[in-house]
Amino acid sequence: YQRRVHGDSYLNCIKGGGGAHLQEKIIAYNSKRFVVVADYRKKSEKLGQQWKAGVPVEVLPMAQVPLMARFQSIGGKPTLRMGVRKAGPVVTDNGNFIVDVDFGEIDDPKKREHQLTEMPGVLCTGLFCGMAEKAYFGEKDGTVSIRVPPSTMAGIE
Repeated sequence: YQRRVHGDSYLNCIKGGGGAHLQEKIIAYNSKRFVVVADYRKKSEKLGQQWKAGVPVEVLPMAQVPLMARFQSIGGKPTLRMGVRKAGPVVTDNGNFIVDVDFGEIDDPKKREHQLTEMPGVLCTGLFCGMAEKAYFGEKDGTVSIRVPPSTMAGIE
């Protein structure tokens, strides 16, 4: 179950507004089932259509400066996440920094995930690709819509 998550039509998601996406990804990866529950504002055809805060990327503090330059070189607009009511950047439970990288709409989330995680100093991204088996969206009118990845559409009632 994920609360603050934005999903596309293939159930790829951006998660990590709270900065705990590394721990959440470990739990999701090791779970038998990963199901998303969100409201209609978090449903889109492509990642980046609704969520405008970028992809959260957990980085080692010593790698933050060179990684910000690398993120720019691949078309991202990186911003070091700063603390609210405290001086300095947000520090994760793991002692690392969060860089929010705006790529606009993401055409190929799996490719983007791979591109980011191959960079030394990147520990994890908030891209959850190919992990969710189903998503429930609370619609504006109070109804609930269900979305499954296109490859599993056959046989759905």
